[in-house]
Amino acid sequence: MSIKLYKPTTPARRHMSSMVTDVSKKLRQNKNLRYRRMKTGGRNNQGKITVRHIGGGNKQFVRMVDFQQLRYDVPAKILQFEYDPIRNAKLALIRYQGGVDSYILAAEKMKVNDQVITSRTKFSLGVGNRFPLELIPTGQMVYNIEIEPGRGGKMVRGAGTGATLMVVEGKYATLRLPSGEVRKVVKECLASLGQVSNQEYRNIRWSKAGRVRHLGIKPTVRGKAMNPVDHPHGGGEAKNSIGLVHPKTPWGKPALGVKTRNTKKFSTKLIIQRRSKRK
Repeated sequence: MSIKLYKPTTPARRHMSSMVTDVSKKLRQNKNLRYRRMKTGGRNNQGKITVRHIGGGNKQFVRMVDFQQLRYDVPAKILQFEYDPIRNAKLALIRYQGGVDSYILAAEKMKVNDQVITSRTKFSLGVGNRFPLELIPTGQMVYNIEIEPGRGGKMVRGAGTGATLMVVEGKYATLRLPSGEVRKVVKECLASLGQVSNQEYRNIRWSKAGRVRHLGIKPTVRGKAMNPVDHPHGGGEAKNSIGLVHPKTPWGKPALGVKTRNTKKFSTKLIIQRRSKRK
């Protein structure tokens, strides 16, 4: 994948960039593995907005991604790579022996006609192969990691992300996640070898608001630009400060840097080191 720059034919095009898609166009999409995504506008069943800044956007057909890959010791061939409108990573359409098709998260350095396999007993090195953490050599990059055995991959699924397997001791394997967090995971959990594809996605310059609206994201207004009745940061003349010791949410709760994790959560004891602060 690479970034495409545009000539400044308009003010919006001057700073615009996009991904050069290398998705396959030889085969048709498998319509049995996709469904129409329904729009909610961020509203619940009562019609009240529970998630802000959601609405509109293009029609989207979501691919049914297999995050479990439970067909053990059955090799699968990569047919093509496809784009998925609700995620930033590319998908790989694979076909198992027997003719069953499935979508999986594509990894860097995957190629068409390569084979991937899932096994619980025998390890074989190869990008996209899936094994329990106890079989994977330490130091390997892994993605699509299960938190509980058999529940499917939950962690490290974003474009360009990858976790490092540090050590396997006792019942647990220790992982360093992309956020910098170091945590333990049950060693029977499955993980795929490699790093998630499309790592240059973060370098895209959207340039104009319309491209983001096509994704279904509505504008975000600063609290300072509101009135005091609408936001704790609101009010004042010209460019004033927020007038508070710490920033707050629209509902008056502390924001930006406040720890929100429940200390009584059962998995807290599995976290060895909290994630590092972003600079």
